[in-house]
Amino acid sequence: MRIAITGASGFVGSATAAALAHEGHEVVRLVRGRAAGPGAASWDPATGAIDAAALGPIDAAVHLAGENVAAGGWSARRRAAIHESRGPATARLCASLAGLPHRPRVLVSASATGIYGDRGDELLDERSAPGRGFLAEVARAWEQGTEPAAAAGVRVVNLRIGMVLDPSGGALARLLLPFRLGLGGRLGRGRQWLGWIARQDLVAVIRTALADERLRGPVLAVAPEPVTNREFTQALARALRRPAWLPVPAFALRLLFGRMADELLLASQRAVPARLLETGFCFAAPALGEFFAPLWRAPGRDR
Repeated sequence: MRIAITGASGFVGSATAAALAHEGHEVVRLVRGRAAGPGAASWDPATGAIDAAALGPIDAAVHLAGENVAAGGWSARRRAAIHESRGPATARLCASLAGLPHRPRVLVSASATGIYGDRGDELLDERSAPGRGFLAEVARAWEQGTEPAAAAGVRVVNLRIGMVLDPSGGALARLLLPFRLGLGGRLGRGRQWLGWIARQDLVAVIRTALADERLRGPVLAVAPEPVTNREFTQALARALRRPAWLPVPAFALRLLFGRMADELLLASQRAVPARLLETGFCFAAPALGEFFAPLWRAPGRDR
């Protein structure tokens, strides 16, 4: 297929683009500003305008672009930028995709487990109602932004992605050094659930969503075994053969990060990937302990 990708230079997008190209697909990067070189077309998130001539006919699109919710504090300006980069920007992009002379047959668009808000021990899947809070509002707008594409007959898959793990980047890369130094610990009481997924599995989920006609609408992109923050901390420390004796109290997190602490670090989402399991999707890393096992290596030699 010929596949357009936004966010192709990011932590998930770069791995996705490489995997799709390795399989023989033609990848076209949708880039902000002026596109340089072959295999790229310009896209303006502020207007949704796409250089259709450079893009050419496409069979599919993968939308992964958006402001990093964990970078910097959540000032009013920052929250506005996060919301704008997901809901309105996605709606404009999808309207442009719907208006192309050769629109894609399928769109795989990122969303997040944050759509559920803080739900304690409640078991969540794709049928669960959205929750409350800033991140829940952002994720709802993100998914609603794909409606112009769906209305034009494009099969839309909204991937509700959990914490993406790979030692080469993202949250896990930031945690490795303090945990190797024995400075790791749970956040708050550690009872909050988190949905996680290995980056290689997320890439496989995206590839499956592009090809499997049974998938449309919300699809949880998380491993089948959610863990609490305490379990996550213990598993990582065990894999690195280090203690994890330095918990961070909730009040300290709130002092440091404000509202972001409650919604991003202390919120609980016990989500399971019901739709993927129904289709028979096979996870390479279904359990956290197995995923962390190879981490016992010298620093700088992570896979």
